[in-house]
Amino acid sequence: MRTEKEKMINGEMYDASDVELSKARKNAQERLRAFNQSLELKENNAIIKDLFGTTGKSYHINSGLIVDYGFNIHIGENFYANFNCTLLDICPITIGKNCMLAPNVQLYTATHPLDPEKRNTSIEYGKPITLGDNVWIGGGAIIIPGVSLGNNVVVGAGAVVTKSFPDNVVLGGNPAKIIKVLEL
Repeated sequence: MRTEKEKMINGEMYDASDVELSKARKNAQERLRAFNQSLELKENNAIIKDLFGTTGKSYHINSGLIVDYGFNIHIGENFYANFNCTLLDICPITIGKNCMLAPNVQLYTATHPLDPEKRNTSIEYGKPITLGDNVWIGGGAIIIPGVSLGNNVVVGAGAVVTKSFPDNVVLGGNPAKIIKVLEL
């Protein structure tokens, strides 16, 4: 029989009130409190290295970071996240190399049942998010569950990305659509 954590990571319905998951969220919040209050780069990088599933050697994340668990977040080399980014990682968030998140970017893997009776329980599920290499997400943009973005994608500030997009495009709007194809 699979644990609630295993079901969660696999995108299946799971019970968010599970004791193991509750402890993992509390642990992440304690580490985030230390991260968000520290001004020491070396200390902050050590916290992220321990909190995230995997990291590149070089990364920088500003304060105001919010995550559910951390262990489902995988960042590539030269990752940068500006202030107040939210990475809800009940399912994997996989980010390629040389990616940048502007202030207030939100990546949501978590979602809930549409049926109100089911939604009013602690049952939920998620879908992974994948960002290719050289992706730049503009300020205040939101990426919803299940989205994959190809390499060299630029997401304009305030965009809401509700579906996946291929390499070499600029996205904008709500819902986001291709506003430019990059000739690389």
